[in-house]
Amino acid sequence: MKKLVVSAALLAGVVMHAGGFRVSLQGVKQLAMAHTSAHAEDASVAFFNPAGMSFIPNKLSVAAGGFGISTEITYQNPENMQSFNTDNPLGTPLYAAVAYKVVDNVSVGFSFSTPYGSTIVWPNDWAGREIVQKIELKALYFQPMVSFKLAPWMSVGGSFIYAKGTVDWTKSLTQFDGTLNIKDDEASGTGFGLGFYFRPSDKLDVSIAYRSPVDMNADAGVATFDVSPSLFPLIGIDGNGQDNFTAMLPLVDEYTIGATYKITPKWQVSGDFNYSGWAQYNSLTLDFENAPIGNQASDPTKLVTPKNWKSTQTWRVGTQYMVTDSFAARLGYYHDESPYGDEGFSAESPSFEANVITGGIGYKWNGLGIDLAAAYNFQTPRDVRNTFYNFNGQAKAKAYYFGLGLSYNAF
Repeated sequence: MKKLVVSAALLAGVVMHAGGFRVSLQGVKQLAMAHTSAHAEDASVAFFNPAGMSFIPNKLSVAAGGFGISTEITYQNPENMQSFNTDNPLGTPLYAAVAYKVVDNVSVGFSFSTPYGSTIVWPNDWAGREIVQKIELKALYFQPMVSFKLAPWMSVGGSFIYAKGTVDWTKSLTQFDGTLNIKDDEASGTGFGLGFYFRPSDKLDVSIAYRSPVDMNADAGVATFDVSPSLFPLIGIDGNGQDNFTAMLPLVDEYTIGATYKITPKWQVSGDFNYSGWAQYNSLTLDFENAPIGNQASDPTKLVTPKNWKSTQTWRVGTQYMVTDSFAARLGYYHDESPYGDEGFSAESPSFEANVITGGIGYKWNGLGIDLAAAYNFQTPRDVRNTFYNFNGQAKAKAYYFGLGLSYNAF
């Protein structure tokens, strides 16, 4: 029986962040400055570094925002030069955060964000239809946190991470003249965040943060085979054409060092270095309950997809200039690595080396703030040579995104 290709389905598949399937859109103000982290003006700092809450100038701070993501991926078959384009809907990641200073040296907060997720839609007749036709993904992060100010210039903070994820993925089964749908609404995992925030002078902020891996466990997955009922016994599925499966996808650890320096009272520059430990993502194993459609001789219900990704680095630089006391203009640039080479390219988790230009504006009035941001992602085309899938060709992508954020600081 021709092997079924079931690979990085859970929470993968986004081109917004080239380093794997991470979506770097957790603050509109931050995005306008290349998504840098050392900004403690409001509660949006909470996702980046919980220790930053101690340096928010107000007792209560609330921040929320959302983004629109427009992406398109093009694949070209080198044999017949036929091209296929994705028809992806607009992505809409969200974030919200609140921070409250209980006493002068203790702050508590909560962050909600969607750091993973997308929808990718390929044509039904495209060359990689046995890998993916459509995949809808979502991951939600819920993070309660606390920060302690150890000195006027230093704080430490920590957070607990509860992650909830869903996947709905359809692929073609041409050998059975049908389709396979992989779905799980209950994937979850836990982790933690730890950070230090320093303000040694009025001109300099330094942020050091760590976010632990989160193992997303899918223990209630359902695989639905839309094939002729006469094939059900052959595939080993029940009378409804279904089988259960389990899987685990690692959302890897992240290290971030960031700094913001005020060159003048109106002009500041920021820089970040991010390291993501994708090297621990060696393979993805999907265990079917009954269907013997795996690729392991010792256990035909187990399908193992090699990944062998590498850890990645991201370099970011951004700037803000206060045109007036209330109006800010922002620009930024970052370079983002891909965790795999051309030989590891997968259509369900497309990743490209990326250079991203960002910009935006902000306005503050009596404790209220509004921020706008936009970015264009220049992604390096790939010469696809994936031997595991026997999938070759050329792939390129483009992506645009924009965001609207609101904030409120009181007391």
